[in-house]
Amino acid sequence: MEKKCVMVIDSELPAGFIANTAAVLALTLGKAIDGIVGPAVVDGDGSVHAGITTIPIPILKSTGATLKELRNTISTHYPDLFLVDFSNAAQTTKNYGDYMKKIATFTHADLEYLGIAIYGDKKSVNKLTGSLPLLR
Repeated sequence: MEKKCVMVIDSELPAGFIANTAAVLALTLGKAIDGIVGPAVVDGDGSVHAGITTIPIPILKSTGATLKELRNTISTHYPDLFLVDFSNAAQTTKNYGDYMKKIATFTHADLEYLGIAIYGDKKSVNKLTGSLPLLR
């Protein structure tokens, strides 16, 4: 089974929030998906460069409402896909302890998604995100 990874981010966010959302999603993917980050490489001069992603990760654009709908569809109908979400609960806290406390007070209706990352079967990922444009 061929794998694919995409990020879907709310394109209405300011540029700094978009960058931060992508960074948070990427860190979680790198920790959770074995082999998504390659080993260190050496250039022609012998300098070592840290490993980077081994697969392309397109960043697609969406709206907050579509993100919420997409996240809900994945969590209820696609249990084999790996899903990372970044929400208003996380974006408005300064540390992980505060995030844990804050999200515990949020209901499903309270959560607004700034971005999600999806990893898994290429056909499933394409079916869910194939109509979304690239974020440029």
